[in-house]
Amino acid sequence: MDDLLADFLTECSENLAELDLAVVRLERTPNDQPTLSLIFRLVHTIKGTCGFLGLPRLEKVAHASETVLDKFRNGALSVSVSGIGIILSALDRIRLIIDGISATGAEPVGDDSALIAVLEALAEGRQPEGMPQGAIPQPEPTLALTSAALPREEPAPSESSAASVPAAAADHPIEAAPTRGQTIRVSVDVLETLMTLVSELVLTRNQFLQQLRQSGNAELTGPVQRLSHLTTELQEGVMKTRMQPIGNVWNMLPRQVRDLAHDLNKRVDLVMLGADTELDRQVLELIKDPLTHMIRNSADHGLEGPEERQRAGKNPTGTITLSARHEGGHVVIEIEDDGRGIDVRRVAEKAVARGLATQEQIARMSDSEIHGFIFQPGFSTAAAVTSVSGRGVGMDVVKTNIEQIGGLIELHSTAGRGSRFVIKIPLTLAIVSALIVGAAGERFAIPQSSVIEVVLPNAESATRIETIDGASVLRLREHLLPLIRLRTLLRLPETGDEASTEMVAVIGIGTTRLGLIVDGVFDTEEIVVKPVATVLRNIPLFGGNTILEDGAVIMILDPTGIARHAGLDAARKDTATTPQEDDVQTEKSDMLLVRAGSGAPKALPLFLISRLETFTASRIEQAGGRTVAQYRSHLMPVVALDELSDLSRLSTNADPDKSYPVLVFENGGQPVGILVDEIIDVVSTDSTLQPGTASAGILGVSVIAGKATDVVDVGFWLNKACGTWFRTATATNRKPRLLVVDDSSFFRQLVAPSLAAAGYDVTVTESAEEALALRDTGQCFEAIVSDIEMPGLGGLGFARAVRDGGPWADLPMVALTGSDVVHEARSAGFTDTIRKFERDTLLLSLEQCLSHRIAA
Repeated sequence: MDDLLADFLTECSENLAELDLAVVRLERTPNDQPTLSLIFRLVHTIKGTCGFLGLPRLEKVAHASETVLDKFRNGALSVSVSGIGIILSALDRIRLIIDGISATGAEPVGDDSALIAVLEALAEGRQPEGMPQGAIPQPEPTLALTSAALPREEPAPSESSAASVPAAAADHPIEAAPTRGQTIRVSVDVLETLMTLVSELVLTRNQFLQQLRQSGNAELTGPVQRLSHLTTELQEGVMKTRMQPIGNVWNMLPRQVRDLAHDLNKRVDLVMLGADTELDRQVLELIKDPLTHMIRNSADHGLEGPEERQRAGKNPTGTITLSARHEGGHVVIEIEDDGRGIDVRRVAEKAVARGLATQEQIARMSDSEIHGFIFQPGFSTAAAVTSVSGRGVGMDVVKTNIEQIGGLIELHSTAGRGSRFVIKIPLTLAIVSALIVGAAGERFAIPQSSVIEVVLPNAESATRIETIDGASVLRLREHLLPLIRLRTLLRLPETGDEASTEMVAVIGIGTTRLGLIVDGVFDTEEIVVKPVATVLRNIPLFGGNTILEDGAVIMILDPTGIARHAGLDAARKDTATTPQEDDVQTEKSDMLLVRAGSGAPKALPLFLISRLETFTASRIEQAGGRTVAQYRSHLMPVVALDELSDLSRLSTNADPDKSYPVLVFENGGQPVGILVDEIIDVVSTDSTLQPGTASAGILGVSVIAGKATDVVDVGFWLNKACGTWFRTATATNRKPRLLVVDDSSFFRQLVAPSLAAAGYDVTVTESAEEALALRDTGQCFEAIVSDIEMPGLGGLGFARAVRDGGPWADLPMVALTGSDVVHEARSAGFTDTIRKFERDTLLLSLEQCLSHRIAA
C-alpha cells in the first residue's frame, strides 16, 4: 500500500500542476470543452483513487469539486470568474492535504465544511455565502538560497505535463493527455551517487589521457580513446537524467499571475516561450524563487492598471513574456513586460540621496549604468512597498543568488515602454570547462564561460600595459581594461620568475571587462566542481575546487567575487577605464590576422573562431584519406590555409616537435581545425571589402592595420576540411531559402557564406527597397535576416512593410544589430534580435524559427 500511496502522491502533484494551468486558461476561454473535460477527468481520477486508498477528507473535497466541474462541462452551470476562484480554492485545499500526507503518511486534521458548503451552493446554482476570496495565499519566495543547497526530490516530468504548453497558446484547446511512456521512478539520491561516480570517472579518464600524452605508448592509444569516448557518452547520459524542462518551474506562475491580477485589479497576460528548454535539476531548483520574485515585481509595479494603460495608448491588458533558450553551454532566460519601465531620473535621484553616486558621476553615466543601481541592497524607487513586492526591493538578493550559481543578470528598460531582464545561467553545476592558469607556482581554474580571450602584452605593440593615475590598465584594441594581478590578489609569495612571460586573461562579468594577470596558461579541461571546504566558504574569491588529470587539487576562481573585491560592479561599467563608446556600438569587427603561405596577410572574423591552439607535427595524422588531429576526445579534421601546403608531410617531418598554430572552429560539439604559419594580431576594422579576387577561399581584399589583407572565406575551408560538418539538419533535403538584407558589403560577405555553409540557400540584397522588389516579383523565402541600421526605409521600416501584408507577412524575421533596440525591433515585427557576429546564436535562432514555422 505504501508504494500505491507514493505513486498516487506523485501523480497528484503532476495533475495539480496541470490543473492550475488548465483552470487559469479556462477563465480566459470559458466555453472550451476540451479544457473542461480535461479538468473534470483529472479531478475524477483523484477522487476515485482516494476512495480506494481510504482518504476520506481528500475524497470529500474532490467529490464536491467534481460535481461543480461536471455541471460546468454539461452546460448546467455557466463558467464565471467567481466560480473559477472557488475551484482554484478547492485545488489549493487538495494540495494542502496532499502535502500533509506526503509529510506524515496520513491525512492532516482540518475542517473543510465551509469550502464544501460553498462548492455545493455553487453546484445548486445558489449564491455561495462566505465564499473564499481568491485562492489560498501563496508564500512569498524567501530567496534564501545558496549554491550548496540540495533541491528536494521532484517527480520525473510526464509527457502529459502542461508545463510544456506556452501560455501564448491559450486560445487553442487543450487536447487529452497522451498515454504515458514507460517510466521508472528512481531516487534522487541514486542519481546523485551516479553523478558523483561519473565525475570521478571523468577525473580518472583525464589522468589516463595525461599519462598517454607523456608516455607516447602507441599500443594504449586505441583503448584509451575508446575509454574516453565511452566516458563522454556515459557522462552525457547521466546528465540527461538530471535534466528537466524549465516548464517544471514555470507551471505555477500562471496561477500566481492570475491571483495577483485579481488582487491588484489589473489585466495581465503571461506568455511563456521555450518551456521545454532543459537544464540541470539542481540549477532549476535554485532559480525558482528568483524567477517567481521577478514575475511578481513585473505584475505589481512593472505593469500599469487598465486605466493608466489606456491613457498611455496601450492595450488595457499588460503582457509579461517569459522565454528561455539554449545558448552554448548556458540557458538564457528573459523576463519582459510592456509596462511603465524604470524612470531613470527617479533612480538617479535616489542614488544621489543614498550617497551611491554624485551628481557629476550621474551626469557621465548612461541609462544602462543608472539602471544598475536597482541591484544595490535595499534600493527602491517605489513610493510605498506593498505586501506583494517592491520594484527594486530584493533585486540585490536575486542578483546575488543568480551569481552564486555562475549566472549573470542584465537589465534593459525604457521609461513608458517596459523592462527586460536577461538571465544567463549554466546548464549544470557539476562539470564545466575551465581554463587552467598559474601564479607563483600554483595552478588555478577559471570557468571558461567567463574568459573572453587570453592576450600576451607587449610594450611595443597595440596590446600593452599602461599606468593611469597609479593604476595598471591594459590597452586592448582601443579600449582600456582595469588589471588585477592574481598573485597579488591572493597574497602569494614572489618566486623570482617575474613578468617576462606574464599573460592577461580577459574576463567578462555582465557588462564589466577586466584583465587578470597570470604567470602562464596551461590548458583547458573539463573539471568536476566540488564544494569549497567550510574553512574557505566565506572567501568570495573561490567558487569551488577540483582535481586535475595529474591528481593535483586546485581552487576554482570566482570571476564575480574577483570583480567585487576589485571594486568593480558587474551592473555598472567603470567609466574611468572603459570608453563610453562601448554604449554606442559601431560597425567595426574584430579580425584575426595570420600568415599562411606567401603573399598578403590573411584575416578571419574572430567571432567564428572557437579557440587558438598550438599543435606539434606529431599530433597531426593521416586517417581515412583525411588529415586529422586528436583534440579533446575527438578526431578533428585539419586543413592548411595555405592550399599549397602538403599536410601529409607533417607526420613524417624531421622535427616532430615543431609547433604549428591551429584555428579551431566548433559547431554542435564537432571541432574543425585550420592550420596557419603564424598568428599576427587581433585588430578591429570597419574597412570596406573589395571583392573580385581570383583565389579560391578568399572573399576579397581589405585594408586592415594599414596593409592590403586577404579576407578568408571560412565556409570554403571548413567544407574543404569536412564537407558536411556545417550542415544544419532539416526535415527535407531541400535547403531552406533565406533572404539577407544588409547595406554593408563587408557584413554581407561575412554573414552570407556562414549561412550558406550552415546549409541554407542564401539570397542577398543591399537595401530594404530591393528586398521588397523581390517580394513583388513573387520570390519566396522561409525566413529573413535583416540589418536594422540601413539608409532609406531602414530595417524597422522594412519589417513594418513586410508585416503590413502580402506573401511574406508571416515569415520569421531576425534582426542583426550592433545596439540594443530589442523593443523597437519587436514592435516593428521582428521575431528575434541578434547582435552582429553572434553566429551560433543566429543559427540557433533560425533553427528555432523554422521549426516553429514547420510545426504551425
